[in-house]
Amino acid sequence: MTETTSRRPADLHAYFGYRDAPAALAWLERALGFETTMSFPDDDGGILHAELRRGDAAIVVFSDRAGYERPPRKGDTTGFGAYISVSEAADVDAVYARALAAGATGIWEPAETEWGNYRCRVADTEGFEWTFGTHRPGEQ
Repeated sequence: MTETTSRRPADLHAYFGYRDAPAALAWLERALGFETTMSFPDDDGGILHAELRRGDAAIVVFSDRAGYERPPRKGDTTGFGAYISVSEAADVDAVYARALAAGATGIWEPAETEWGNYRCRVADTEGFEWTFGTHRPGEQ
């Protein structure tokens, strides 16, 4: 008899340290459509560990007590951020408008790329970059 083991495939989850993590959780929900699924406060009014989800995309947020340095923006990017794949161009348009209304800085307006991705990019209130597009990396 051969024993088979069911294993879950690898997942990738990004984590972000925010100086004001409680405000970031509210902003990520309001502006980018995430839902907080778990949140543990720390003893200083911050966030020890929180998890947010938007569809199959999940991120981890915590309070940045150490004052992490973030790369400065050069041109239209810091070279660091997260990419979230959505199903339709209308989703890209909607998140871009909602993020700008919530105080994000527009970096790339929604547009088609040479490789067939309809995407936009914004920087949140603490400078993290969020790109939303219709392309699913790793699939053709």
